[in-house]
Amino acid sequence: MVELGRNNAGVWVLERCAIELLERGWVTDGNIEKFDEVAEAIRRLVKKSGSRTKNVALALPPSAVITKRIILPGGLTEAELETQVESEANQYIPFSLEEVSLDFYVVGPSPKSEGDVEVLIAASRKEKVQDRQGLAEAAGLKAVVVDVDSYASRLAVGRLIEMLPNNGLDTLVALFEIGAFTTSLQVLRNDEVLYERDQAFGGAQLTQLIVRQYGFSSEEAEVKKRSGDLPDDYEVSVLRPFVENMAQEASRALQFFFNTTPHSKVGHILLAGGAAALPGLVDTVAQQAACPCSVVNPFEGMEIGSGVRTKRLINEAPSYLTACGLAMRRFSL
Repeated sequence: MVELGRNNAGVWVLERCAIELLERGWVTDGNIEKFDEVAEAIRRLVKKSGSRTKNVALALPPSAVITKRIILPGGLTEAELETQVESEANQYIPFSLEEVSLDFYVVGPSPKSEGDVEVLIAASRKEKVQDRQGLAEAAGLKAVVVDVDSYASRLAVGRLIEMLPNNGLDTLVALFEIGAFTTSLQVLRNDEVLYERDQAFGGAQLTQLIVRQYGFSSEEAEVKKRSGDLPDDYEVSVLRPFVENMAQEASRALQFFFNTTPHSKVGHILLAGGAAALPGLVDTVAQQAACPCSVVNPFEGMEIGSGVRTKRLINEAPSYLTACGLAMRRFSL
């Protein structure tokens, strides 16, 4: 959870942030399997953060949302746009419109046809959206935005790309978000998504390696992995081979991108997610991909509020990318 504000000079302020771990199986592929347990975790999260804000932005996984860019005539009123979008949506959504939550956004003038506008439409099954709304309500909150994970992370990472040389203009940036079981790759250039791919590897594999190597339970292994309280041979026997394997997987994902597009290299790699800050990972990825690489800190350049524990923030910052993007939506409503 992330709560952002802005000071009088317009500088972003990180007011509060907190993380609460979910047990395996509570959420699977973005589906909430254990509603009561997840709702209770959110209540603990809000309490831990100390936030009094009630309005929240939540996100769905990309797999739960159908998105499509369409071209419509310019100059339509909001009501006319809505009618046109519903008419067009029928072609792309394999469900009755009564079964979906539908929204749209005017991207801007069409690059191909003068006088027309490009419109992004997004649709999800109503029960997916209602699950998120129900979770918020169960924790005493109100969901005012339901976004998409990948859109939220792109919003947050846009600030960081602007900090690259030449403000990141025309630079191909590969963003890897390393989750517990899945790592997603987005290749971005000038706010445009050129490529997206998910791969089945993540930080939970390191936890399982620790379990096998030392005989800990999964819960013990996860705690020890985070605290660094592991045997002396951990770095050589477990961590380094895992980091090498993760870098190879990242390199393989980029190779898929190169093989299926006209591009043969990227200008910068960004690593986000819980495993992004593993010792040696940035250097190993940079070496294997022959490309500059850095760990995402979505709060870079922000003022840090007094309610934030800065010591823990350094290691946890890469995990907050999507939540940071959702918090930024507060200022775009």
